[in-house]
Amino acid sequence: MRTSLEHVIDAMWLAWAVYWAISALRVKRTRWREPLAMRALHDVPLLLGVYLLLAPGHLPGRLPGFLTERLLPASVAVAGVAALLTAVGLAFAIWARWNLGGNWSGIITVKEGHSLVRSGPYRRIRHPIYSGLLLAIVGSALTAGDWRGLLALLLVLLAVLLRIRVEERQMAAAFPDYGGYRRQSVALIPFLY
Repeated sequence: MRTSLEHVIDAMWLAWAVYWAISALRVKRTRWREPLAMRALHDVPLLLGVYLLLAPGHLPGRLPGFLTERLLPASVAVAGVAALLTAVGLAFAIWARWNLGGNWSGIITVKEGHSLVRSGPYRRIRHPIYSGLLLAIVGSALTAGDWRGLLALLLVLLAVLLRIRVEERQMAAAFPDYGGYRRQSVALIPFLY
């Protein structure tokens, strides 16, 4: 049985998805797009992770029993921390997306008139959208409280790390001063990565 805080987390993700879809309508034209075969390398683990987070409560199909064995107690405290982490993570991702403006894309691209954004969270973190989404995924994984949530988090983290490698190469090729920006910022998590 789902708690009211779990429904709040679902609503936060839904609101984030609506914002993301609407803001995707205001982006610059694409000059270069990552080929589909390259995208599959990071999209497959991402989609598997998202599936695991949504299952078993929202999607059809049955997961192996060990994936739904609890690691954390189902408690109001855990659900509250999970909701807070999800809210903070999604808000951070939205703030980063707002600062990126028309340069944003759901896939790795270089836009016409692409600019190297260094404002807002990009001042210190090169990939703050991923940072925020990972924090929100941690919150959602805590809500699950089982092996499924942990595996989902690890799959999404793998996808993000693979995407960062491709993005860093493209940004370095597009912007001669990207090396300086790399030295002045962290890729994903301050003080860690």
